[in-house]
Amino acid sequence: MWLCASRSFNWYLGLQKYSLASGKTRSLFQSANVVERQNLEGGMDGSLAEKYASSHERLSDDIRKENRVSDMLIDSFGRLHTYLRISLTERCNLRCQYCMPAEGVELTPNSHLLSQNEILRLANLFVSSGVDKIRLTGGEPTVRKDIADICSRLSNLKGLKTLAMTTNGITLARKLPKLKECGLNLVNISLDTLVPAKFEFMTRRKGYERVMESINAAVDLGYNPVKVNCVVMRGFNDDEICDFVELTREKPINVRFIEFMPFDGNVWNVKKLVPYSEMLDRVVKQFTGVQRIQDHPTETAKNFRVEGHQGSVSFITSMTEHFCAGCNRLRLLADGNFKVCLFGPSEVSLRDPLRLGVEDNELKEIIGAAVKRKKASHAGMFDIAKTSNRPMIRIGG
Repeated sequence: MWLCASRSFNWYLGLQKYSLASGKTRSLFQSANVVERQNLEGGMDGSLAEKYASSHERLSDDIRKENRVSDMLIDSFGRLHTYLRISLTERCNLRCQYCMPAEGVELTPNSHLLSQNEILRLANLFVSSGVDKIRLTGGEPTVRKDIADICSRLSNLKGLKTLAMTTNGITLARKLPKLKECGLNLVNISLDTLVPAKFEFMTRRKGYERVMESINAAVDLGYNPVKVNCVVMRGFNDDEICDFVELTREKPINVRFIEFMPFDGNVWNVKKLVPYSEMLDRVVKQFTGVQRIQDHPTETAKNFRVEGHQGSVSFITSMTEHFCAGCNRLRLLADGNFKVCLFGPSEVSLRDPLRLGVEDNELKEIIGAAVKRKKASHAGMFDIAKTSNRPMIRIGG
């Protein structure tokens, strides 16, 4: 109790320093791989090359044959896109500072958003072409009244292996038992601080206890792992990194530390960004037996186990060490626009041709053309910060 109160007070005293927190320079980020190697050479046991070198396997012809992906989902660099993220709504019951500007965002009129039947038709088109994983996002997906029906219908699509959801957890605890019955088999819950006062500051709303309740409910319902997404920002929550790792000790929780990313209206500043190499260094200094897990070729995170912990720890390094070469993700936004890269401004509407009555083959041509235009990688964090894009809430987490 005293620790929590003390932390809240210390945070309050430092609140005014948040926007001025000192950070690393551009050159540090450009040499992030070198920094990581230097951080890991401090007398750790075993072969560093084996434990911490990038463990991505290479995509092979066998993977192509196994997936039987339609050409529609293969870009000009040979990447197979088998993972579709569907934003169900632009609405949210929180107002997170890194997700939307303080003045809010202008929401798309409901008549311009995809209906349940339109979502299902497009999802079926993607799954029948080779997509085997769908993630539901928002806004906050649980604010849709028909969320259970959507999950039930999507989970019955032939060929779909994983139906996941990213949620802020505010109402998840009471809805999750039904959603699990409807086929939801993977959950990511966003939580950026373990201090209630900081939670309220960041989200502009109360609700910390409800999010923790949802995490525990997911564990109790047998989700393994329960993924917890934490956006790390210098001067705000970077002092809690090791506290989050402690969540993984007794429960099958996978804490995913995410580098702060620039989107319209979130006042991104490189000084607020805590690079992966620095986060990992803090974990390694605090915990023994930190072991790198071999990652799937399309994995977005660098995954680690900590000796004696039931759960695991991951780092999503979009800014300092992008993973574009193995990207297999596509995005269908709530208004029906199709986006092939989270950080790219290019979009194409699928809603408009859908409502004009075009056949599936024509929709596939539109999708395939967009996928073929996908670039080899994003532009880099400094250029991304200068490029016009949607606020995160209107893209989907």
